Amino acid sequence: MRASRLLSLLLLLQTRGRMTATELAEELEVSVRTVYRDVEALSAAGVPVYADRGPAGGYQLLDGYRTRLNGLTAEEASSLFLAGLPGPAAELGLADVAATAELKLLAALPPEPRSYASRMRERFLLDVPGWYRGPDEAPHLSAVAEAVWDLRPIRMTYRRWGNQEVERMVHPYGLVLKGGSWYLVAAPPGGTPRTYRVSRILTLETLPGRFDRPEGFDLTEFWHAYAKEFRERMYTAEAVVRLAPGADGLFSYTMGGDAVAAAMEEAGPADADGWRTMTVPVESLRHARWLLLRMGALVEVVSPPELRELMAEAVAELAKMYDG
Repeated sequence: MRASRLLSLLLLLQTRGRMTATELAEELEVSVRTVYRDVEALSAAGVPVYADRGPAGGYQLLDGYRTRLNGLTAEEASSLFLAGLPGPAAELGLADVAATAELKLLAALPPEPRSYASRMRERFLLDVPGWYRGPDEAPHLSAVAEAVWDLRPIRMTYRRWGNQEVERMVHPYGLVLKGGSWYLVAAPPGGTPRTYRVSRILTLETLPGRFDRPEGFDLTEFWHAYAKEFRERMYTAEAVVRLAPGADGLFSYTMGGDAVAAAMEEAGPADADGWRTMTVPVESLRHARWLLLRMGALVEVVSPPELRELMAEAVAELAKMYDG
């Protein structure tokens, strides 16, 4: 355990530069006193780590010092090949770079981890887009990625929902790949970050100059908070339904979403005929009608009355269409 922690400490200093004992303790989830002992152990083993005193001080490695990758276990090495998504790398214009890095990593590994990593690459594939649709067409993705990397402001024409076109000048903070679609997290100068679907960018101009990322901005934290808020905002109504025996899987697939899954888990026991009653969140009553019609006679709407009327109207129209 301690050997693994010492290696982690060494790699942290190598990748991030100067770090305080408190920062290292938080990353390694140990006490500051343990960090002091670990640094002493590294120094005794010949690793050139030294401390700077003062408010801006901390531990760092001697300039130019680098450790090799021979500390990787077979499982750690193989996980890196699962993380290397060839599709997204190609979309960002990094296919050749990613392939070269993969070859270098394989060449640097000892025989056993190299064999394990090769088998992992042969037997597992990560396919990001969902079924029945490919990834978004995003012709400006590479330019957006360059602006994100170089901290360059951009001006874009963006197509909002409803086909409304707007002009925006923003500072691009980061890119997120979600379900086969790329999203740009950006903000107007001095403004609040927002998300933009990259495939909806119609024109793009990279502007001169550079911007400073807001201190403390964390892309992962922002995205998780945004996704949570989006899910909560998406559901605007509730429906009480009765679900036929054996239809749980189809209902979960049809309605989708974590909130619906939670509602199914919290549903009461089945009645004498095996039907279960549950309250599920829905985006809107009309959207719920469209989804529930796909279930046919395997689900019954109990309330609200407006949704029952919508279902009855749709069923009557279908009966009229197929009558005779």
